[in-house]
Amino acid sequence: MAEKEFNLLHEPWILVMNHDGTTEELSLLNVFRKAHTLHGLAGELATQDIAILRFLLAILHATFGRQDVEGNYHPISEQSGASPADARQRWKSLWDSKEFPYGVIEKYLLKYEDRFWLFHPERPFYQVAELNKVPTTSYESSKLNGEISESSNKVRLFPQRTGAKKSSLPYNEVARWLLYVNAFDDTSAKPKQPNLPSPGIGWLGKLGLIIAVGSNLFETLMLNFVLLPNGEKELWHEEKPIWEVGKTKSAERTEITMPRNASEILTLQSRRLLLKRKGDSVIGYDLLGGDFFSKENPQLEQMTVWKYIVKSGTTKPELTPKRHNPAQKLWRDFSSLVAQGEAKKRPGVIEWLAHLKTNHLLKNRHFRFQTASVHYGDKDFFVDDIFSDSISFNADLLEDLGINWVNAIVNEIKTTELLVNQLWVLKQGLAIAEGHSDLKTHEKLLRKQEKQVKAQAYFRLDAPFRQWLEGIVINDEPEETCEKWFVTAKEIIRNLGKELVTRCGPQSTIGHTITTNGKVIHYIAPDLFNHFLSKTKSREALEKPSKRR
Repeated sequence: MAEKEFNLLHEPWILVMNHDGTTEELSLLNVFRKAHTLHGLAGELATQDIAILRFLLAILHATFGRQDVEGNYHPISEQSGASPADARQRWKSLWDSKEFPYGVIEKYLLKYEDRFWLFHPERPFYQVAELNKVPTTSYESSKLNGEISESSNKVRLFPQRTGAKKSSLPYNEVARWLLYVNAFDDTSAKPKQPNLPSPGIGWLGKLGLIIAVGSNLFETLMLNFVLLPNGEKELWHEEKPIWEVGKTKSAERTEITMPRNASEILTLQSRRLLLKRKGDSVIGYDLLGGDFFSKENPQLEQMTVWKYIVKSGTTKPELTPKRHNPAQKLWRDFSSLVAQGEAKKRPGVIEWLAHLKTNHLLKNRHFRFQTASVHYGDKDFFVDDIFSDSISFNADLLEDLGINWVNAIVNEIKTTELLVNQLWVLKQGLAIAEGHSDLKTHEKLLRKQEKQVKAQAYFRLDAPFRQWLEGIVINDEPEETCEKWFVTAKEIIRNLGKELVTRCGPQSTIGHTITTNGKVIHYIAPDLFNHFLSKTKSREALEKPSKRR
């Protein structure tokens, strides 16, 4: 086997989709050459695509954080004395070109060509050559493959691959999964040195990832190419991606200060890895925990939604990434995406697009955002599920004129949740009417059904709400538009309530009497449904406390 093999600059390994729906594999250089002609990335998983997208963005930061579109040296870092206006101009000149100045990117990457060999005796890409000399956790290739993510102590019952396709991987696919595992690895690997801190899961697994999506790959990269972190005044520090570092780290579980340059954040080595190959395939890899930093207040991360938490024994809220809930549609978390104010922070990429709109550098009428996340099980010990979602809305909502509209939309989502809750109240009452008189047993049973009932409601509401949200025009009257949504949501929930009653057995029409808190209550389906209709007839009725239990 050759010591140097499979150079990512020249070998095809990045899966992309053309506008006609076909897919192909391209080399790193060809991705930038053809980005404006491609629909987007099309890897095996949406999470894999985001890991690769961040890698591509690191290259853009390393290139155009120092050079203009003609390739002239003109850095826009904090240390260079550049201004935010310089950063905006750099971004605008790239955006207006409608395609990347390929020659500038090619010249930069070829300068570091030797750092992009997947296999190299000293500097294998995203790996540590010395790892074969120290104790590590060893895995087979089935754990490297994120579609399976199978370790020796957790075998998938219905794996998507079997046999040779499971036990070995070709180099092109390995390159994609190498980025993925570094970003989303679980916590199953044990430390090999005593008294080391836990790095937790890979950095991207800790985030509520969100990206902006354009009409082609060039636009998607540019929309996420944030040149002014944390508002309008701060610049990134001098770029330092992993391939420019003189010597790769080999020490496991190393806590570091969060980098202040984009490319170093985007290429963070959450894991120390070394691939093991046999013939022309990879059969496994060795792994140690890598670099990590505190997840509290890492505000330079631009691709996450946020939440404020107050730790025990403290009074000051701390900002921390907010992981996505796989059971919750993205639009239900609209407040975390765009709302501003006390204890609210928008994702950096959304703040950046708002800045571009406000400064008239971007004319998009709508923005589309996508999320992708890994859901882990047993305290992040293994991968349980992978999911993604998207949302689209009027770009004007991100400007100051859209503040009132944002508040109105957030209120509509809260009202919608009240409607769904009333459906759940109806379901509880109907269960009692059918004879579930033991409240403790009844409550335990209903708790198992609650997710199912609410999931069905939000499934019915999902497409209509997205259509309503996307159709909002900033100059329209919020009260009138919001009332249209309330009427639509009310009809959907009432129809579901009617279906619940229809599915009840004959006992529910006779009813059932129980005594709770000294009060005798007769539960009967017709009365329960009438109460449900009364509670859902208006916003005021929804907010009024119910007289029933």
